[in-house]
Amino acid sequence: MPDTYDLVIVGGGISGASLLYTTAKFTDIESIALIEKEPEVAAINSHHTNNSQTLHFGDIETNYTLEKAEEVKEGAELLAGYLENQDADREMHAKRSKMVLGVGDEEVEKLEQRYENGFGDLFPKLRPIGRDEIAEIEPKVVEGRDPGTEMLALQTPDGYVVDYGETTESFVEEASEETTVDIKTGTAVTSVEPTPDGYTFETSAGEIESQAAVVAAGSHSLQMAKELGYGQNKVLLPVAGSFFLADDLLNGKVYTLQMKKLPFAAVHGDADVHDPSVTRFGPTAKLVPALERGRVSTVSDFLDVFGLNAASFLSYATILADRILLPYVLRNLVYDLPAVGPKQFLPNVRKVVPSVELDDIERAKGYGGVRPQIVDTEKRSLDMGEAKIVGKDIVFNITPSPGASTCLKNAMRDTHTLMDFFDGEYSFDEEAFREETIGNFPYAEEPVPAK
Repeated sequence: MPDTYDLVIVGGGISGASLLYTTAKFTDIESIALIEKEPEVAAINSHHTNNSQTLHFGDIETNYTLEKAEEVKEGAELLAGYLENQDADREMHAKRSKMVLGVGDEEVEKLEQRYENGFGDLFPKLRPIGRDEIAEIEPKVVEGRDPGTEMLALQTPDGYVVDYGETTESFVEEASEETTVDIKTGTAVTSVEPTPDGYTFETSAGEIESQAAVVAAGSHSLQMAKELGYGQNKVLLPVAGSFFLADDLLNGKVYTLQMKKLPFAAVHGDADVHDPSVTRFGPTAKLVPALERGRVSTVSDFLDVFGLNAASFLSYATILADRILLPYVLRNLVYDLPAVGPKQFLPNVRKVVPSVELDDIERAKGYGGVRPQIVDTEKRSLDMGEAKIVGKDIVFNITPSPGASTCLKNAMRDTHTLMDFFDGEYSFDEEAFREETIGNFPYAEEPVPAK
């Protein structure tokens, strides 16, 4: 007989684990299973070496509009509140200065306008600082820079650096305290089929049935969605991020201004969450025909999602022909080459720390994951947001940045959707959820009302 549950969550990264925590602790759903194909949770993109360990609030990310920043801010505060409540010893996170750096008259003017056009009001702790204060906080950012060059930074003193892998484990541990929860690691889903009462998942450990399901398996989420007939107008542009390491250059996080039209994060530098003497620079953004970094077996999965049809090829051609994106993509391919890569990447590092020499940086071997950037084949364009497909009693989450930062907000939203799926059979105590998360965030100006 197959194992049967009210809810099955596929994917044991930060997205699936945050939903498991939310549904296990704050709903009365009677039986929940988390299925993860790896032997441990958080083994792929949520592992701390495979992402930029940033909790995005929207204050220093200059690719965010004010509206986007407002949305991301609430999500980040939910997770920050959870960390404040659960991680007093700072094993999962650290708090350090963060800033976005403007160098030269044009960039300084952009930051001044950004601050004045609502960001200063939205983030009361964000403040513009000049060369002298930048030097006090991040001496290496100013050292060796032309004294005649105009400088400005928007800085927040208490940014969060997060080990999303350990946070994922914490969510799972909290949820596992409930008798309603089963954790099935080392269990790969091979197919999913709809049934009159929900879904049947064929797995490496046998059949699992559920009344409702949420697939939070990163790039593989779209693959499963297409298997069930959803998301036929979407394909993936998998982007692999890499990093370079240096010794003890920064005290906190220093971002550079985002180039317009690029969905990829601007290169930034930050001190590692567990070892502040190690400074990480990146990420690079290399296009790869695979759903997971370094796993040739997922090339066929990519082709499965891509579809090898005219709409997919035309969409790729349209996107990559862009006069800004194409040079960027080609340049990032060079960064991974053994001999010339570090030399070509060096100017990106020097934009943050001018005195860095080639011998000071080295490729971070084994670092970096794959972000599933969504492509709309009808519009032949990149979908810059987080992708969510809602079907009949099933949700598919395909989460590019800032999916980890907003994982609890996304979990809250999905939990409401699940309550609709169950048609009033179960309830969600959102007030208690907020009390355990954002209610512990010390810098929220005022509580966000329950919806």
